Amino acid sequence: MTLDRRALIGTGLAAGATLVVAPTIVRAAPLPPAEGDMILGSPKAPVQVVEYASLSCSHCAHWNNEVFPAFKTRFIDTGKVRYVFREYLTQPYEFAAAGYLLARRVGPARYFEVIDAIFKQQSVIFASQDLWGGLLKIGESFGLTEAQFTAALQDKKALDLVNARVEKANARDQIEATPTFFVNGERIEGGEPIEVFAAAIARATPKAGAPKSAAPKSAAKPAKG
Repeated sequence: MTLDRRALIGTGLAAGATLVVAPTIVRAAPLPPAEGDMILGSPKAPVQVVEYASLSCSHCAHWNNEVFPAFKTRFIDTGKVRYVFREYLTQPYEFAAAGYLLARRVGPARYFEVIDAIFKQQSVIFASQDLWGGLLKIGESFGLTEAQFTAALQDKKALDLVNARVEKANARDQIEATPTFFVNGERIEGGEPIEVFAAAIARATPKAGAPKSAAPKSAAKPAKG
């Protein structure tokens, strides 16, 4: 991945998915852990919510900015949901990939803070057409020097890992839209309002007296949020 001050150059990843269909809800098998999972919430939570999102997806940014704060307060912070974030790439692929490289460089303890900052600045950065400069400002706000930021975005090994995760997501979970969620295996496509998730979580929550299924083990240590 080659980067300069003017623009982020394409990653070379095969064409990814974009949100081109109306949000739908279908059934799917429960999701096993995956390499690179970033997690918020208690491992003892009775419901697992997996989100596939792209940092360049405006629908993902809207859900992060408008729905996720209430979702986190209502379900994650109360121990009802274990939230798993999985990285995905949509056009412009290079922006999403660079954002993930930056978040990984800042580190797991502040990973979700970086993701949130990028989503909140996404529209401003796109309007400016200065992808490099927009991400650099975010990196500097998290304590990175320009040299550290540049090194992070030129880390080919880290980029290969991002691409590998996306390719596995396509093959394993057949991601066709972003954001895509799985609530204990129930698939929800699109940035739906919190009421849709509340209903799905209620359906997935074991009833009193019913045996509880074990929460999937993490493929990575939970990040702090």
